[in-house]
Amino acid sequence: MSYQLFFHPEAEKEYAEAHAWYEKKKKGLGERFESMVEKRLNRILDNPEIYGFSKGSYREALIDVFPYTIVYKVNKRKKTIYVSAIYHTSRNPRKKYRRMK
Repeated sequence: MSYQLFFHPEAEKEYAEAHAWYEKKKKGLGERFESMVEKRLNRILDNPEIYGFSKGSYREALIDVFPYTIVYKVNKRKKTIYVSAIYHTSRNPRKKYRRMK
């Protein structure tokens, strides 16, 4: 049985804003960002425990090429992955764990 992926509304907003920012900087760059995020999300879906714990039950997966990390939790019993943030690495790291489901 495969895992289902859920996004916190703020994570969806961060993702969309980053995509738009990169696309505004250079046409096609936003699409490249999206491709890299999707690649990492697919890897998480294939093996949710591949990335280690960063704080409590949160895990983090760095996105290739771009300075972002995917912050997520895994619920093995419910077979769900909850993305709490698509977080720029230059921001205050303590704030990326503020979202609880």
